[in-house]
Order: sequence, then C-alpha cells, then structure tokens
Amino acid sequence: MLKKILIGLGIVLIIIQFFRPEKNESNDLTNDITTKYEVPNDVNHLLQVSCNDCHSNKTEYPWYANVQPVAWWLNDHVVDGKKHLNFSDFTKLPLFVQNHKFEEVIEMVEEKEMPLPSYTNFGLHLEANLTDEQRTKITDWAKAQMNYLKETYPADSLKFPKRD
Repeated sequence: MLKKILIGLGIVLIIIQFFRPEKNESNDLTNDITTKYEVPNDVNHLLQVSCNDCHSNKTEYPWYANVQPVAWWLNDHVVDGKKHLNFSDFTKLPLFVQNHKFEEVIEMVEEKEMPLPSYTNFGLHLEANLTDEQRTKITDWAKAQMNYLKETYPADSLKFPKRD
C-alpha cells in the first residue's frame, strides 16, 4: 500500500512540473521610482538585493524557482508583494499614495517586517539580511523623499482625499 502511495505521489510531482506560473521578468522601467526620485547607488543596491525580487517588475529567480510547488509559492509572494508596493510602477501612483508608500517603507524596514523572514531564512538571499546600518540608510532615504514631496507639492496633494 505504501509503495502505491509513493508512486502516486511521484507521478503527481512529475505532472505538476508542467504547470508553471508566468515569471515576473518584464523589467519595464517607464514608471520606475528612479525616474522621479534620486536613489543613491548604495540605497539602490540595497533595494535590488532586499526588495526588488518581490517589489518590482524584475525578479531574480533562484534555481529552486523551477521546481513545483515551490514556484507557485514564490509566485504568490511576488504577486502579493507587487500588490502592496511595486517600485517599477511607483510613479504611476497619485502623489498621496507615493508619499504613503514611503511611510510604509520606513515602518516596515524599521520594524524589521521586511524583508520577510521566509526570504532570508536558511541562508537564502544573504545580501537581503539587512544590518541596522543598512536599515537606517533605507529609512533615511525614504524620509528624504517624503521631505522632497513636502517641499515640492502642496500639502493637500500628499494626503488621502477626504470621503464624503
């Protein structure tokens, strides 16, 4: 009986290898955050290694992303991450949303909620394990961008519109 279960499981694992999610590799930079905001090289590097795999239109996939069901799990992370913040589409957002996203970046990085532990556990993505100094670098940059918005645009354009 155990032999039949293992054979059935093996067949299922082989079959699911043919059902792959679409990869996040467009790398369209038309509305990228760097087209409007100054991103210093060191901060850009930190964003690339710690954030962009799930928060941009260009994911660098590890080898195990070619194995099901892991690929589905990774794809879910990428889709969910882009839903919350997509640096590649950042300048498409209204100013008040851009300002709020900078606020969220600060909060998530300071609280060590990002990058997700599942992204950095088991020695995966070692560069994404941010030091306190690197976290400060990212949050200081995001705060500077919020200040830039505050200095450049009217205050009411940076707040969510009131609902009637």
